[in-house]
Amino acid sequence: MLDRLRGLFGGGSSRETPQASTAAYARPADPFTRQSNGLDQFFSSLQDRTALTVLDFAGASQENVSFITSMGHRLSSEDFVRSIDHTFGVEQTVEAQADPLLVDAFIAENLAFPPDSFDGALVWDALQFLSPHLLQLTIDRLYDTLRPGAYLFAFFNADDKARHIPVYHYRIADHKTLMLTPRGSRPAAQFFNNRAIEKVFHRFESVKFFLARDHLREVIVKR
Repeated sequence: MLDRLRGLFGGGSSRETPQASTAAYARPADPFTRQSNGLDQFFSSLQDRTALTVLDFAGASQENVSFITSMGHRLSSEDFVRSIDHTFGVEQTVEAQADPLLVDAFIAENLAFPPDSFDGALVWDALQFLSPHLLQLTIDRLYDTLRPGAYLFAFFNADDKARHIPVYHYRIADHKTLMLTPRGSRPAAQFFNNRAIEKVFHRFESVKFFLARDHLREVIVKR
C-alpha cells in the first residue's frame, strides 16, 4: 500500500509522498513565469464567493495555499505526477497502468473523495501522463468529485511529435501569472488534439481552449 501523509495548513489540506528518484525530479532549468488566460478565467469563476474548496494537483506549496486562502477559499493539494511515478514507475508503460491492483491503489490513494467535494480543480499537466483507460477513470472520478458548475483547469502538450513531455511544478504568482519550475520529463502516454480532449471530457458541460505561443494548450472545463 502506498505511504500516505496528510497535513493541514493555511486552511487547506495537503498530501505528500516520499521522494522519487533523484534523476526523475532533478531540476534542469531555472523557474520562469508564464501568463495564462485560462487561469485568469478559472479564478474569475471563484470571485464574489467565499469558503469554496479547490483541488490542486501541483503538490503542496505555500504560494498556492497563500493565493487561494487570500481569496477566502480552502485548498486540498495532491502531487499527482509524483504519485503516478510512485505507483507505476517513472518510465511507466500502458501495461503497468493496466494492472488492476496498481490502478485500484492509485485511485484509492489519489481520488478517494466524496461526491461534490470541490468547487474547482487545478490539474495542471498531470492528465497527459495517463493511459487512455486510467485517464478515463480519473476524469470520471473528477467529474463526480466536482460540484455542478465547477471549473477544471488543465494543460496539454500540443507538440504531436514529442515522445517525452516536459513536466513542471506550478506555483501561482497572481490571478493570471504562473511560476513554472521544470521537473524533468515523462513519456507521452498519448497525443491530445482538441477533438481528443473534448472526447475525454464528454460528460462535462463545456470545454474551452486557449491559444498559446508555446507547446502548452490551456483547457478550462465546466462541470
